[in-house]
Amino acid sequence: QVQLVESGGGLVQAGGSLRLSCAASGRTFSRYTMGWFRQAPGKERQFVATITWTSITYYADSMKGRFTISRDNAKNTVYLQMNSLKPEDTAVYYCAGRAGRDRSVVAGGYDYWGQGTQVTVSS
Repeated sequence: QVQLVESGGGLVQAGGSLRLSCAASGRTFSRYTMGWFRQAPGKERQFVATITWTSITYYADSMKGRFTISRDNAKNTVYLQMNSLKPEDTAVYYCAGRAGRDRSVVAGGYDYWGQGTQVTVSS
């Protein structure tokens, strides 16, 4: 089984930064496409960013220029660096994984999910 554990969430003022981490167990992490999604109360789960095992990245339009996804295969960890945070970024953030070389921007494309970490941005 693949297990994903997020960390790094918290409370931050608008304009601040946070770095989320997702630690993964599994022998084939380096060949997994990883993604970040977020979900606010009463809203559907929303795509944030993804990175393939070939290090191709893709972002939702509202995240471009502010968020950066990266991975460290030696540590079995994927990161989400979030800068210039806005109150509308407030949500529970989830990391997800799938076996495959291609990116996916839909939640149904991922097989494994973490428990989520809360990010709250105050005005």
